[in-house]
Amino acid sequence: MSWFSFFGALEIGLIFSLVALGVFISFRLLRFPDLTVDGSFPLGGAIGAVCIAGGMDPFLATLLAMLAGALAGVVTALLNVYLKIMDLLASILMMIALYSVNLRIMGRPNIPLIMEPTVFSVLQPDWFADYIGRPLIMIAVVILAKLALDAYFATRQGLAIRATGSNPRMARAQGVNTGAMIILGMAISNGLVGLAGALFAQTQGGADISMGIGTIVIGLAAVIVGESILPSRKIFMLTLAVILGAVVYRFFIALALNSDFIGLEAQDLNLVTAVLVTIALVIPLFKQRLARRRSI
Repeated sequence: MSWFSFFGALEIGLIFSLVALGVFISFRLLRFPDLTVDGSFPLGGAIGAVCIAGGMDPFLATLLAMLAGALAGVVTALLNVYLKIMDLLASILMMIALYSVNLRIMGRPNIPLIMEPTVFSVLQPDWFADYIGRPLIMIAVVILAKLALDAYFATRQGLAIRATGSNPRMARAQGVNTGAMIILGMAISNGLVGLAGALFAQTQGGADISMGIGTIVIGLAAVIVGESILPSRKIFMLTLAVILGAVVYRFFIALALNSDFIGLEAQDLNLVTAVLVTIALVIPLFKQRLARRRSI
């Protein structure tokens, strides 16, 4: 693997680590199977691209993209909490609706940003290599997001969100408004995904209506791989594991697709993903069997 491919995989892995953090909040903390991610990711990209192409400051455009993603999560949660639609079905409905919404926002299937200023072009010095500067900026963004989440989920409100996912009946008995916590948690989750979508569009030189296909699979794969690497119950280690899982996942994908002797091509991406997730799911079972044999 060349250095260019290495830094490219690191960059994409860090961007999708934000998606993985969002998926971790919905699937692991809230126990909410949320497929809105496949719609909120391109929503963030669409909002960011349209605003930047229209002359808006890229930082403000990225913030609006994050807020749009959070709004999508809120709508999904409202369908579940107040209209009593099953969580999975509510997220599927929102995902389907967002496809049309994203087309409306963009006005066409894709919006190029090749000649437009982005967050990365503004922060990065002119003399710095682009393929190195973007991963460094993403490292800073991911660290800030991780530390903010760690601090938030240690607060009383953050603990209430975690309690809602772990045992909603007990949480209600303690005076927690579980409906409000689901709405808030889904907003944070999809806000991170919308942020990732906006940053992804800026690194790839544009937004495309199909950029969200398979996003939820990537996020889940990162969470599963991360939990296999660093099994823990502490929120600090859990968020760290999710980030590492996303980066490791992208490195494995890049390594597989850049290994000529294996013979894999771009169309084999989903196959590689399935194999990696299967391996990550099987590893804990092997660990349990080894532990049982040693104890005998």
